[in-house]
Amino acid sequence: MHVAIAGNIGSGKTTLTSLLAKHYAWLPHYEDADDNPYLNDFYEDMQRWSFNLQVYFLNSRFSQVRDIKANTKKTIIQDRTIYEDAYIFAPNLHSMGLMTTRDFENYFSLFKLMESFISPPDLLIYLRASVPTLVNNIQKRGREYETAIRLDYLSRLNERYEAWITTYEQENPDARLLIIDIDDNNFSAKKEDLGKIIGKIDAEVHGLFKVKVK
Repeated sequence: MHVAIAGNIGSGKTTLTSLLAKHYAWLPHYEDADDNPYLNDFYEDMQRWSFNLQVYFLNSRFSQVRDIKANTKKTIIQDRTIYEDAYIFAPNLHSMGLMTTRDFENYFSLFKLMESFISPPDLLIYLRASVPTLVNNIQKRGREYETAIRLDYLSRLNERYEAWITTYEQENPDARLLIIDIDDNNFSAKKEDLGKIIGKIDAEVHGLFKVKVK
């Protein structure tokens, strides 16, 4: 089974991935943000490095999905999906004038080719969070390259996440979606809040197995 966690910068994807991997004994696949050679340059000059960054992420996530689908013996939980870059981050950069139309069209055609070789996760967990919550989480983890992130950038990303998630189930009728409101759930600090998420996941996973039995 393939479980994936989606959400804006600072929504808690990596933390929840770790907690759920430990609880369920799932194999985690993390976003390699700290090893990304373009991130520091991107946040310093988004227009110059946007295309490079998005192509790097696209290649990285496609490789992840390929490895996930090849591993049929374990349930894998993935930190961020390939769809978020294509439907949220890259279009946002293009609309803000931080990626040229030529580069965006090139990027998106490459994504569509890759998409034809993959399938969506069995269960997608979307972490919904307001901008103040995102900012608070970003400040807590203290990554130097994230200090330059603008509030309007986070707000635009949130708008695109909401637009994408409303169409996700329609376009992927066989996939399951679980939405967690992070403003009302402090799962990283409160066990009872984490327990609420686990209870919802248990129900979704049970449903998945029932569907597969049929």
